Amino acid sequence: MNIAVKPDMKSARDAAYALPLAELNPAQGILFQTDTMWPYFERLRKEDPVHYTADSEFGPYWSITKYNDIMAVDTNHQVFSSDFTYGGITIGGGQANFEPLPMFIAMDPPRHDIQRKVVTPVVSPANLQVLGPIIRERAGKILDDLPIGEPFDWVDKVSIELTTMTLATLFDFPFADRRKLTYWSDVVTAVPGHGLIDTFEQKMAVFQEYHAYFTNLWNERVNATETKGDLISMLAHNPATRDMSPREYFGNVVLLTVGGNDTTRNTITGSVLALNQNPDQYQKLRENPSLIPSMVSETIRWQTPLAHMRRTATQDFEFQGKQIKKGDKVVMWYVSGNRDDEVIERPNDYIVDRENPRRHISFGFGIHRCVGNRLAELQLQIIWEEIFKRFPVIEQVAEPKRTYSTFVKGYEHLHVVIPKRV
Repeated sequence: MNIAVKPDMKSARDAAYALPLAELNPAQGILFQTDTMWPYFERLRKEDPVHYTADSEFGPYWSITKYNDIMAVDTNHQVFSSDFTYGGITIGGGQANFEPLPMFIAMDPPRHDIQRKVVTPVVSPANLQVLGPIIRERAGKILDDLPIGEPFDWVDKVSIELTTMTLATLFDFPFADRRKLTYWSDVVTAVPGHGLIDTFEQKMAVFQEYHAYFTNLWNERVNATETKGDLISMLAHNPATRDMSPREYFGNVVLLTVGGNDTTRNTITGSVLALNQNPDQYQKLRENPSLIPSMVSETIRWQTPLAHMRRTATQDFEFQGKQIKKGDKVVMWYVSGNRDDEVIERPNDYIVDRENPRRHISFGFGIHRCVGNRLAELQLQIIWEEIFKRFPVIEQVAEPKRTYSTFVKGYEHLHVVIPKRV
């Protein structure tokens, strides 16, 4: 089915407002794939911002839809746990055939803090200074190789290529095999039957290949006489992680792969789409490229590349007048909080010179705030600085094909044309 069509927002809004409130269920992949989830969240923020859905494909769950409520949940890990033994960080975690892997984002303190600290140096300010020139050189080469006057897929040629190169460097992963990282990451978040894979068994077979490849890399690094600064070596040689189980090592590899792949790549694509949908902002940016850092933050808010994070209540708890029970699934919809007009002025507008553009919740809050957020911003800033050296315009020539997922808010394809060079 070709769903790369312009969303019918009026019909979506009518449908969202026609439903009895109790039946509102925003956790539907088709809504995100067709970009028609917005009126569901708009209605929930207005009428029932802490909302209980009793029946969904993921079972019953709470939706937290307003900015400040999301902050309150995200910073209260004592009551709202991300631990994998309760179901982890996605709404699907804990369902049949989907036992979450142990990984530090799906742990509570102190275990979370110890493991996170092991890998944090890879995105330290000092290491970002080392990575910056490498990313810039690669971005320039990628852009120089793009066709002029011919349609091509921006997702494949630019967004995936740049972010996968960076991820390969962070892992010190064999460079020729780097697209395996993209494929594995996509399989991790793919819903069987919606494009990339057909069955759960197929997904597990890919996981085995993925696990085996990284097990070999672990064995190479753990036995190396010289310790390097890549993520695998950090995990293999740090006293806090060197004795972790193979399943826990793989869980952290999955976290770092998906975290380094999906979010940045989908925001790079989202920046091209947002500027094409808002030509006045594109012109403003062309006239004043010093707005690129502000545009990057605005795009991260506008795109919200991860739509939600999930927590599990560790105790009965009253929140905003609602009685959340121990064991309940609580979903923080970042995608909704970033459109909360009580906190963000004109939240549905894309404004490249927005005041206080970093006031968004795309990276989360508290102890689980995205560890690689500065690296993501760096890649976005560099690619746009290099774009403006080469291309006055990148024209979107077809509707994007969006990802079928309630977790990754991204794109499979975005076809564009570059009419000419500078």
